Amino acid sequence: MYINRDIEKILETSLDKGKVIVLYGARQTGKTTLVKNFFEKRRLSFLYLACEETRVKEQLIADHLALKRVIGDYTNIVLDEAQKLENPGLILKILIDNFPQLNIIASGSSSFDLANKINEPLTGRHFQFQVFPLSFSEIKQNVSSQDFSFHWQDALVFGSYPEIFLKENEQEKITRLQTLTSDYLYKDIFSFNLVRDSSKIRNLLMAIALQLGNEVSYHELSKTINSDYKTIEHYIDLLEKSFVIFRLHAFSRNLRSEINRKVKIYFYDLGVRNAIINNFNPCRLRPDIGPLFENYAITERLKFYHQNQRIPNYYFWRTYDKKEIDFIEEAEGNLSACEFKWSSQKTFSAFAKKQFSAAYPNSRFFLVSPENLHEFLESRQEDATENG
Repeated sequence: MYINRDIEKILETSLDKGKVIVLYGARQTGKTTLVKNFFEKRRLSFLYLACEETRVKEQLIADHLALKRVIGDYTNIVLDEAQKLENPGLILKILIDNFPQLNIIASGSSSFDLANKINEPLTGRHFQFQVFPLSFSEIKQNVSSQDFSFHWQDALVFGSYPEIFLKENEQEKITRLQTLTSDYLYKDIFSFNLVRDSSKIRNLLMAIALQLGNEVSYHELSKTINSDYKTIEHYIDLLEKSFVIFRLHAFSRNLRSEINRKVKIYFYDLGVRNAIINNFNPCRLRPDIGPLFENYAITERLKFYHQNQRIPNYYFWRTYDKKEIDFIEEAEGNLSACEFKWSSQKTFSAFAKKQFSAAYPNSRFFLVSPENLHEFLESRQEDATENG
């Protein structure tokens, strides 16, 4: 079964523009399946090149005649895991400069490697997009309306990697997630010798997973896993560029009392997070359901804006006297403050709202619960209904 992906619309509008399309995303997010089905559904022939294979790497060299011999008469070319090539940026530059009629899609599972190798040679010659695990919108489009609530809430426990989503048996989901998080998800970090001790990465992710929804101190993490501050920051940067986690920084403009140095760290996929701590209990039995819902809502909001190719600034907000707001969104000079509550009976903190309003007049406030999550995830900031 193929799950239709929202990014297909973006790919369609990006074809025939004389530019390379670069797709980033964690392993197993469905990049290969997406690209193959994209061309097959449109009955377009394409040449698929798996750049991890030695034979392919040996043929793809930085010479336009040698490259022409490889691509033949194809006009649609897919270079999967392009970071495995010796010089992907130069190869892609030569291809698009000499054969501008080509539609070239290059994929990579680590921005720290592929981006470093292609950004300079491809300056002005490429579009880049991120492929995520299945979004709220994609799940909605691919399941029946009566089953939708079950499926998106199931993603709080098992995540939404396409392969995991399609498995009906819970034990199969757990087994696959455990395999994914044992080594495979960090394969690029390990294969490029960017981390000397793989156990440090796992211990760091465990510490982050247990602090979900809370501010993270690099100093405290360094003590937890017995590494120095700079090493912690380096590891987090690598995990972010491998699309395992992402950071929210603190919002601070007006008040001396605002915290501005700490970060919050979230997971792109909650199945990965729950596999790290080995907890697959259902939502109704989880003491961490609040942070899980917060992580899910923020990640899905991120996916929504990527799909709409309009990325605002994201933050959280807290003062030294512990007034806090989960999520601050800044777009076109407008500020929206969002609180995420698993229970619709809970309310926005009146004290936090009052202090933030005083410092940032005309801000809008939103209280997001499972009941109105779809409104939050399916509307632009200026169109959203204020609630809070």
